[in-house]
Amino acid sequence: MVGDNDAGGVATYAQAGQNYGTSLLWTLLLLVPVLIVNQEMCVRLGAVTGVGHGRLILERFGKLWGAFSVGDLFILNFLTLVTEFIGISLALGYFGISPLVSVPVAAVALIAVTVTGSFRRWERFMYAFMMLNLVAIPLALIVHPDFGMVVHDTLAPGVQGGLDGTALLLIISIVGTTVAPWQLFFQQSNVIDKRITPRWINYERWDTVIGSLVTELGAAALLIAAAFGFAGTELAGQFSDAGAVAAGLAQVVGPAAGSLFAVFLLDAGIIGAVAVTLATSYAFGDVFGMRHSLHRGVAEAKGFYSIYAALVAAAAGIVLIPNAPLGLMTMAVQALAGVLLPSATVFLLLLCNDRDILGPWTNPRWLNILATVIVGVLLLLSLVLVVTTLFPDVDATLVTAGLGGVLTLGMLGLGVLEMRTLRREDPLAGLALDRSTWRMAPLAEVPRPEWSTSRKLGMLALRGYLLVAAALLVVKVVQLALGQP
Repeated sequence: MVGDNDAGGVATYAQAGQNYGTSLLWTLLLLVPVLIVNQEMCVRLGAVTGVGHGRLILERFGKLWGAFSVGDLFILNFLTLVTEFIGISLALGYFGISPLVSVPVAAVALIAVTVTGSFRRWERFMYAFMMLNLVAIPLALIVHPDFGMVVHDTLAPGVQGGLDGTALLLIISIVGTTVAPWQLFFQQSNVIDKRITPRWINYERWDTVIGSLVTELGAAALLIAAAFGFAGTELAGQFSDAGAVAAGLAQVVGPAAGSLFAVFLLDAGIIGAVAVTLATSYAFGDVFGMRHSLHRGVAEAKGFYSIYAALVAAAAGIVLIPNAPLGLMTMAVQALAGVLLPSATVFLLLLCNDRDILGPWTNPRWLNILATVIVGVLLLLSLVLVVTTLFPDVDATLVTAGLGGVLTLGMLGLGVLEMRTLRREDPLAGLALDRSTWRMAPLAEVPRPEWSTSRKLGMLALRGYLLVAAALLVVKVVQLALGQP
């Protein structure tokens, strides 16, 4: 669960609190099962197959789908890495350190701590930084929150001022920053690097559950701090970027609040930058067959560490471009992650129902149903964003209700068809298998699954729709940059 509350997440949660009060806290509660379900499936895939996420997609679904999946990852991860350096720059800028100094120093430090060739040393470094996340607790307390309102807005969905295209874009950003596609690649490869086997899956599951809860508690604390810190002031509803949030909290609450927020932002940027870059390097190594492990030194894995260093350097350079709209860039990247998440989750769901690679560790039926509902809700959010972007005067609440009903019926029908297909494709049904010792055969020996025509058409339709949704997301962001609602 390293890196879930990254710099982009800090900015997004602060934006939600500053612009909408605590009215969006319910989104964080709903995202807890989404986070746990996706990460737990990656844990099983990593422990049972011993193969990274990118390579599994490439080998099981072919070069076309592998290129789509990993291509999305590379583009999105690079943009996400830029937001991590934006966070680092703004955090240190609060303390008076110029980006011309802070960004290069941070880039060198990130590279240095990762190229040691020791996974345990890297892990200890990450745990030390993760402990700094605890500053979110005093930050939330010093703004004197109304806990009755916090509980109400956590349990009762609503949007302060009503649901419109801008609020919907922020909700999708919250989804994208909390359950980002890069986390799937990172989690699976990290499980492999930790040398987790099926015998230890239950322990790793608890680690995932605890990490997910801590992640969402930290996110809630940030949202609460911004909501109550700015409530009733001239800065309420005036989010621009995370640096301005730190300065604003110092102004309206006190210097301690601004400093705590800046420290959290810096910490999140460092953790996120390491995790996102490693996820990309892991995937690149998977696809191109390079050695890729933190257990290997630079001499043994030159390509792996070279990609890592190049990504860090390039992202750091972009952040130094003057007068860039940093807050809007950050929200746009998180929203793009939310739009692309359904595709990543569908690939994950298909892999976790593949008996040839997971044997007795495939998804139980209840988990497939839950994952299908998750995909449906994610598609609903992006579909409403598409409609409200094309028709800005439409009532977003009515659109959500109408499309939600249609999508529910469609997902139920597809779910029934898919479950029938999965039962027909179950070569291990009825066999007694030892879950604690079962491992996938060498990947080259595992027969590639044959997709039904309906599944191919469904995946092509999903892919086409997500491309349209991503394009319209860009349109929406440009509209916001130009000051249009």
